[in-house]
Amino acid sequence: MRSHLSSQNWRLAKLSTVNKIAGAALRYRIMAYVTGVVLASAFTWMVVLIITWMVDGYAFADFFSSNDQKPGLYGALWIVHGWAYFLYLIVGVDLAFRLRYSIGRTVLILLAGTIPFMSFVAERNVHKDLAKRAEPTSLS
Repeated sequence: MRSHLSSQNWRLAKLSTVNKIAGAALRYRIMAYVTGVVLASAFTWMVVLIITWMVDGYAFADFFSSNDQKPGLYGALWIVHGWAYFLYLIVGVDLAFRLRYSIGRTVLILLAGTIPFMSFVAERNVHKDLAKRAEPTSLS
């Protein structure tokens, strides 16, 4: 009995791994965009609210302690971002395990979901890395 995989079985195993990585990359891409759009919307809205808050004569620090003048949808956006970020963490860790990223790179990818617009940058870098890994290498 052979102890190694036949050529056809090896190709099937490799194809299965590629499909799993492609699925993880797609899930990560979707969650990076969802998390990024929700965070960018909430952050932009926060900046506009702070500016109008200060124009009305209130102190900057009072904005974060008062909830009476903020729209309900504003708070809901932050809740949606929290849940989206939770899913982003799960798919980000899944992708990092499948691609065998270092701990540092994994942490940077995961933190990108907390900084406005950085999840888009992180997703682009992951996409570039996947494209680079997919390129055929020459042995010469």
